[in-house]
Amino acid sequence: MYETFEHRADIGVRGYGKSLEEAFENGAKAMFSVMVDIEGVRPVETEEIICEAPDIEILFVEWLNNLISHAHLSGKLFSCFKVEITENSLKGLAIGERIDKNRHHIMTEVKGATYSNLKVDKEDDMFVAQCIVDV
Repeated sequence: MYETFEHRADIGVRGYGKSLEEAFENGAKAMFSVMVDIEGVRPVETEEIICEAPDIEILFVEWLNNLISHAHLSGKLFSCFKVEITENSLKGLAIGERIDKNRHHIMTEVKGATYSNLKVDKEDDMFVAQCIVDV
């Protein structure tokens, strides 16, 4: 489960999960859903993402910004994500394919994840990871 939400000139992304890892994975899906119709991105190539931060909230921003960097540098779009979190370190996989402008419905460029509206928390029985992305 994931969603986007309005925020002045930018867009908020929010991931939910039964675990912290699942919330981070779904937060990444929310961000890529701003960029492209992720239903059309086949999970055929894998990129490994490793990052760490002083706390779990900043780790979420680092995760998203690393995904953006890997996507731009590799010329890929991602639609599936796997995350393992140990303390304030993350080891993840981003799975997708090279951009095909004839097949992919590209929507909005995301420049980066920000600290605005940043929250990683447990609400009732669900984890939530959210922030604003600069478009």
